[in-house]
Amino acid sequence: MIRLRPMVRGDLALFEHWLSAPHVQKWYGDPAAWLYEAAEMDGLYGWIVRFIAERDGVPVGFCQYYACCDSGEDWAHYTRLGGSYSVDYLIGDAADLNKGYGKQMLAALEREIGKLPGARRIVVRPEPLNTASRALLRSAGYALDTATDIFVKELRPKEKTP
Repeated sequence: MIRLRPMVRGDLALFEHWLSAPHVQKWYGDPAAWLYEAAEMDGLYGWIVRFIAERDGVPVGFCQYYACCDSGEDWAHYTRLGGSYSVDYLIGDAADLNKGYGKQMLAALEREIGKLPGARRIVVRPEPLNTASRALLRSAGYALDTATDIFVKELRPKEKTP
């Protein structure tokens, strides 16, 4: 079972190692930007909540979430709706791929976000060619908004208008 623990500065070397792995770098690109943001976890990028995913106490991946309204990224109309959060996730070592850790990590992230009082939905936009991530999102109940190419999962039922 995957457990999330908060990422700490001592995890930066491991994170750098994972970011340099070919299966990660393919989707995450140059590690420098990701490392800078993580190094600023208590400063400029403190609005991002980061975790190390562990299985039996052994780190297997990284994940994070943030409120879309804080990111400055284009999340189409989802940002204006309020309560929208986005996530990023990766499995660190290629030997740990295809073992269900990604789905467990995503479920754990959903539980964390679901605890936030204003959280309404999670939105994710993986690269179009990242078929593994897209399949993971579909299997976890995310719906693809084809107009925006954004996967969406509602966390709470939509409020009814009188």
